[in-house]
Amino acid sequence: MASLWKWLAPGMNIKRWLLLALAGMLLLGLGLALLDRGLVGLMGTAMDWLTDRLTGLPHWLTGLLLSLLGLGMLGGGLLTAFKSVMTVIRPDPSERLVETIYHHRSLKRGPKVVAIGGGTGLSCLLKGIKEYTSNITAIVTVTDDGGSSGRLREDMGILPPGDIRNCLVALADKESLMEEVLQYRFDSGQLAGHNLGNLLLAGLHNVSGGFDGAVRALSKVLAIRGQVLPVTLENVVLGAELADRALVYGECNISASRTPIKRVFLQPARCRPLPEALAAIQEADLIILGPGSLYTSVIPNLLVQGMAEAISNSPAPKLYICNIMTQPGETQGYTAADHVQAIFDHVGPLVDLVLVNCEPIPGRLLKKYRDKGAAPVKVDSAALAKLGVQIRYKYLVQHSNLVRHQPEKLARAVMEIYYGSKTALLERAPVKIYRPARQR
Repeated sequence: MASLWKWLAPGMNIKRWLLLALAGMLLLGLGLALLDRGLVGLMGTAMDWLTDRLTGLPHWLTGLLLSLLGLGMLGGGLLTAFKSVMTVIRPDPSERLVETIYHHRSLKRGPKVVAIGGGTGLSCLLKGIKEYTSNITAIVTVTDDGGSSGRLREDMGILPPGDIRNCLVALADKESLMEEVLQYRFDSGQLAGHNLGNLLLAGLHNVSGGFDGAVRALSKVLAIRGQVLPVTLENVVLGAELADRALVYGECNISASRTPIKRVFLQPARCRPLPEALAAIQEADLIILGPGSLYTSVIPNLLVQGMAEAISNSPAPKLYICNIMTQPGETQGYTAADHVQAIFDHVGPLVDLVLVNCEPIPGRLLKKYRDKGAAPVKVDSAALAKLGVQIRYKYLVQHSNLVRHQPEKLARAVMEIYYGSKTALLERAPVKIYRPARQR
């Protein structure tokens, strides 16, 4: 009752409009009564006096005018009261109400998508996929040891926040504004090189009593669509055995090595995943691996105890998004089948489909990447077929100074694959493979 009376408190800017709507309702009722003389009853004398003495118009015309006036007052009062409330709930006038309702209602009915990876590749996917569903769980690797994340990890003993931050920004409701704020990097003083979003997560880590609490707190601040989860809360180190049997430790050292990688592993090997991550995988409608660095962003998540088993036991389609370009130090000379085979060698056959790019890459970018030892990933369809993987070709390139997946193209392709492949996966129907023109 106390809450009800608050609506009548001074300054609410709603009472006058509710009274206007009430007056309109009374006039509308009076007008309808005049239109239907059978409803007048005992009020007939009053009605005759009202129409004959005050208006001098026929009963039906008076009733029509009163009905229209009452309807206008009722609608105007309710609409203005509603707008008065919405200016408080949604103070940003640039966002249309229909968009707000769509994002908070329609997107909730979208498929449950679990995206696993790290780096810029995963955040690129999330930027696009959030326009199709808000039921998103991003499971992010925590082995980064370079840059601001590496310094915070060493100085404060927290998990590396960089990849987590990128994913939170990608899923933020106000992505452009949050990206500008949270991606700001200091360039002088003791904070030089540090990222504002990383520092915010580091501060929340102490306030919230843990890294997972910090991620949840920042998720609420950003009003993200979905959830972002570190794959584990344990302080794991990524190691690699190279082709010459040398062992290398640390994500940065692994990427900097030019000797082919034989396998990667975690220390400690028996690290536990977040229970929320396993629950999301169990309930998923679609599980996505990548895009991102194969050995330092995608596979490390699968090595966490129980992750590969949970993915394998899930009935959801498993889609691997192959990188557009090879990566020096990790996948130089790799084909699409080599990427998939590396996953299979580490954790078994987890992939049902692979999404590859077939859009030509501008020559100026090809030369730029070739100078760094990178080249477009070749799609060897015969080798992929032997692995039991279905292939989907799409135009995915973002036209900029870097060769990356374009978020909208990538998300649209993923949704088309999801809605079009469920039956095919169940029936294991043969897939007609499109072979794009070979790039020079």
